[in-house]
Amino acid sequence: MNDKQKTIATNRKARHDYFIDETYEAGIVLTGTEIKSVRAGRVNLRDSYVQIKNGELWLIDTHIAPYEQAGRGGHHPQRPRKLLMHRREINRLQGKVQEKGYTLIPLRLYLKENKQAKVEIALARGKKLYDKRQAIRKRDTEREMERELLRRSKRL
Repeated sequence: MNDKQKTIATNRKARHDYFIDETYEAGIVLTGTEIKSVRAGRVNLRDSYVQIKNGELWLIDTHIAPYEQAGRGGHHPQRPRKLLMHRREINRLQGKVQEKGYTLIPLRLYLKENKQAKVEIALARGKKLYDKRQAIRKRDTEREMERELLRRSKRL
């Protein structure tokens, strides 16, 4: 991660539920009240996904809370939002999603140094239940080893 990026929201559940193969950066089309809510950090990426319709990328089910000072001219919190990528990248992603059983999911939403909102999307494959259990088991054993090392170092 570049130090000139401010992460607004992350999709922590995505790394638990999917194997991440490739990541891409995409711009996002937002209205005025949406970008103000994004800058305030009022975004939730849980259960959201990316869909390809008519050769365009769309971010579906991302919740951007309404901006309080907007009045009646606000936005719908879960409307589909268009993502911006080069045509050849979209075509490549569409081919992989159709033929190999991949899915597109957002990993994080962040602001770049020039205050543009960007979304990091991932080409991912779903994990099976036993894969998730194995990852949890591995994480727990690593935690136990760290605790044991800390305990031993304190005794010395």
